[in-house]
Amino acid sequence: MSDSAALEGRIDRLESRFAIEELVSAYCEACDEHDIPRLAALFTEDAVYGSPSGVLVSTGRSEIAEMFVRAFSVRGPGFHWTHDLVIRFDEENADRATGVVASHAETFVNRVPSLAAMKYDDEYRRVNGRWLFARRSIRFLYYVPAEKYLEALKSKRRLCFEGTWSEADYPESLPAWQEFERKYGS
Repeated sequence: MSDSAALEGRIDRLESRFAIEELVSAYCEACDEHDIPRLAALFTEDAVYGSPSGVLVSTGRSEIAEMFVRAFSVRGPGFHWTHDLVIRFDEENADRATGVVASHAETFVNRVPSLAAMKYDDEYRRVNGRWLFARRSIRFLYYVPAEKYLEALKSKRRLCFEGTWSEADYPESLPAWQEFERKYGS
């Protein structure tokens, strides 16, 4: 590879990193604004949206849009924000990358103020020069009514959707967590 080709590749990665960061931010804004057309446009036509808990699962841009219409129909104002974003580019295909996004949300679901901490496991694909979500999986550390927050982390049952409590998606399911608990847990 020539020096100029290597430089072009490095510049492309930098520009791609910024574009993916903007994609992640646009998702938060579109969710908070209930902007379904904008939200749907952030996904590839064949995108997959999922969650280990099975609460949010859809395939294809239009089905993902319908999933968000259902979710937003019972949700009032909300605020999503992201923290850390780790992006890994595919060495074989410059138009593919993966990422993990740490985030929080304050929401108002079925007239109940709620708090959530989650991580997104993402696959990104560049289509016609634009980075989009090809796959997005949301894992919850907790999703609880605000009044239950102070007690939530004391239990594995930290997901409350429509009044039904279930076990959180992480960290208890992670191999490193399990190994630590085997070695050092109480």
